Amino acid sequence: MSQEFTDHVKTSFGPKSTQKSRRVLGSLIQHIHDFTRENQITVDEWMWGVNFINRIGQISDEKRNEGILVSDVLGLEALVDTITHAADTKGHTSSAIIGPFYRDNSPVYKNGESIIQKEVGGEKTLVTGRVTDTKGNPLKGAKLEVWHCAPNGLYEQQDPDQPEYNLRGTFFADDEGKYSFVGLRPTAYPIPYDGPAGDLLQIMDRHPMRPGHIHWRVSHPTFHTLITQIYDRDCKYTKDDSVFAVKEDIIVDFKPLGDVPEFAKKGVTNRLDYDIVLTLEEEVQKTRQRVLDQQAEVEKDLSARLSSA
Repeated sequence: MSQEFTDHVKTSFGPKSTQKSRRVLGSLIQHIHDFTRENQITVDEWMWGVNFINRIGQISDEKRNEGILVSDVLGLEALVDTITHAADTKGHTSSAIIGPFYRDNSPVYKNGESIIQKEVGGEKTLVTGRVTDTKGNPLKGAKLEVWHCAPNGLYEQQDPDQPEYNLRGTFFADDEGKYSFVGLRPTAYPIPYDGPAGDLLQIMDRHPMRPGHIHWRVSHPTFHTLITQIYDRDCKYTKDDSVFAVKEDIIVDFKPLGDVPEFAKKGVTNRLDYDIVLTLEEEVQKTRQRVLDQQAEVEKDLSARLSSA
């Protein structure tokens, strides 16, 4: 069918629909119709796509979000993250995708304590650093949530042999903005590929591996919450991430522990020094308002064209 048909669908919205729904869904309709015409999609191919979407929901539960996984292997979450933060003020730690395995209410530990509830192998690592604002001032009481997988490539909610919240923890920065904890040097692992996301990887002849990384969610009153990951420079998948999430400035170097006897006697062999810089929420909202203003102009123009039609 022609563009005339597509225009008919796009103008079928009722009077109670919002300008944003007209803008966003109208664009979606246009792109889907163009994609369908460009690729001459048949009924059988359309039904394959419908069933594929259904399977995403069927395999998802509180421990697995297949929708995020599919978005990840298509690079969509990484693209959304980049677009969302493109206009942000500079000088703060880069964001990264949150991934499908975040859990809130992780155990609160004192600085220097370990998030390893059960020994699962791997290289124990001391992670230390400071949380500051963009001017270098310490952010006392900053909340740091960290999590990573075990050496077998599984997060604890995927693994019946790990206790609840193993390799997860919440820490608070001290008066000088300092934090520290013991975890594991992260291990590369395959994303779950026994579902729709894995089907896409096979269709594209791609591997499912993610580089070794540690997840972070860092928050402080009046500051924009940072969601990021850090990547091990020595991991071979850091330059070939299956979900396209690696950014150059969040690649880090793990080093030998050195002369820190109180941690050496606990079996710690590595260390990572990693400072985190947050920016004010107020500054983020200023830059994002420009995007909202641009969207409002598009909606205004759309409304004028619909009125004249």
